[in-house]
Amino acid sequence: MEDNFKLTSSLDLKQSMVTKWQAPSNIALVKYWGKYGMQLPANPSLSFTLNQCRTITKVNVKTGEHGFSISYDGVEKPEFAPKIKAYFERIQDYCPWILDYYFEIDTHNTFPHSSGIASSASSMAALSACVMDFEAQLTGQAIDYHKMSFLARLGSGSACRSLKGEAVQWGEHKNTADGSNYYGVDKSDLLNPIFQDYQDTILLVDKGEKVVSSTVGHDLMNDHAYASRRFEQAHENLATLKTALKEGDLETFIKITESEALTLHAMMMTSHPYFILMKPNTLSIIEAIWAYRKETEIPVCFTLDAGANVHMLYPKKYKDSVDKLINNKLAQYCQNSHYICDEIGTGATKVQTS
Repeated sequence: MEDNFKLTSSLDLKQSMVTKWQAPSNIALVKYWGKYGMQLPANPSLSFTLNQCRTITKVNVKTGEHGFSISYDGVEKPEFAPKIKAYFERIQDYCPWILDYYFEIDTHNTFPHSSGIASSASSMAALSACVMDFEAQLTGQAIDYHKMSFLARLGSGSACRSLKGEAVQWGEHKNTADGSNYYGVDKSDLLNPIFQDYQDTILLVDKGEKVVSSTVGHDLMNDHAYASRRFEQAHENLATLKTALKEGDLETFIKITESEALTLHAMMMTSHPYFILMKPNTLSIIEAIWAYRKETEIPVCFTLDAGANVHMLYPKKYKDSVDKLINNKLAQYCQNSHYICDEIGTGATKVQTS
């Protein structure tokens, strides 16, 4: 499969190029936790693509030397360099032309990075979009979004789900003929109209960096006592969730989404060494959402990524009611009362360069 993404087209090398892309974060409904080989998932996952939580990346390339610089809002960020270096080393077999250029990368997030809102997904997706834009300029061919997703995966696994589509599946699955471990597949056609305007309000319980990175957490699944059953469960839940998305079955959607979130954190708490990313306020928010749903019968539910922050998912028609819940009760559990109002988006887009 990897050989399919090796460059075979002839190139018309240019002295310099510039491009700018934005790519959103995504929130997994069925969680990917555990990997093998070169960024391949131990189980399939399915996510909603977000809209407001995104990374905007501008890249200038010039011939003459090989290498890169990385800055955030114009300020050099040497701590980002190891991840970018590893990314370029992984993709050079598929994009050998990068060895002819020096990359000046400047990036910006619309949300806190390294706090469990999949900043690595949006950042590596945005960078991969820039790389594939350059490749299209050099070959004169259309941008290959499957290759873009393939490259993004080599930077951060979940980044392959942030490039195209409102709902994206990553990973092989017995009931999905086109599922792939190598790139994300657009599954927007699954969505019943009730899910097409879904909202995601992200309650920022902790905007700091996680005490344990996702990379470390994934590795701890290798010898996890419950790993094999968890991987089976993910396959089962994916099949059930896809049916619920197609049929507009909110009850099943809520059941699977919340169970997946709690299972993800249960895997963290039962690994060796074990760790906890949830905070007391995370649990307070979850309990408040459960009480509110029982009292009002409004189909709002939660999910968690690998962090303390809570994603509240609900149909748009309930936004006014949910906003009142947030402002009257849930904001007090957020750091500085901060939260982000987001909704389903469609993926990466090119941004005009000034």
